[in-house]
Amino acid sequence: MDKKIVIISVEDDPGHAVLIEKNLKNSEIIKDIIKFNNGEDALNFLLKKTSPHRQKNVQYVLLLDIKMPRVDGIEVLRKVKEDDELKKMPVIMLTTTDDPKEIELCYKLGCNNYITKPVDYNKFSDIISNLDNFLKIVKLPSINGEGIECHFFNN
Repeated sequence: MDKKIVIISVEDDPGHAVLIEKNLKNSEIIKDIIKFNNGEDALNFLLKKTSPHRQKNVQYVLLLDIKMPRVDGIEVLRKVKEDDELKKMPVIMLTTTDDPKEIELCYKLGCNNYITKPVDYNKFSDIISNLDNFLKIVKLPSINGEGIECHFFNN
């Protein structure tokens, strides 16, 4: 059975959000992209505080910006990694922030990868396209259900 991944993209910059979706849209393995423009709405979805909310036995990958309204990406990361069901979900920080202290904090809190968004449009497009290739070789867990352990992501 082919693996299908649902991307949860949390990005407050509309241009970046469109670029992420555009470059992942033609993916062979990405089933769907769920978009949020702030951390609060993303947390409500993940923690099942709203409807619709995350589903059982789905392989999610969280693409998370840091600087966002309401709840920032650091706090979203912290809450995800503190939750018994969500903590094994891979989180990829995708942000313009390249401050070494922020990077170190994200890894300390449990992010799986940290990618700094390049300013150049073509380079940013390339990074998102390469993310699709990366996800093709990664084994992902299902959250709150039976799943396989992560192979490439160390958690």
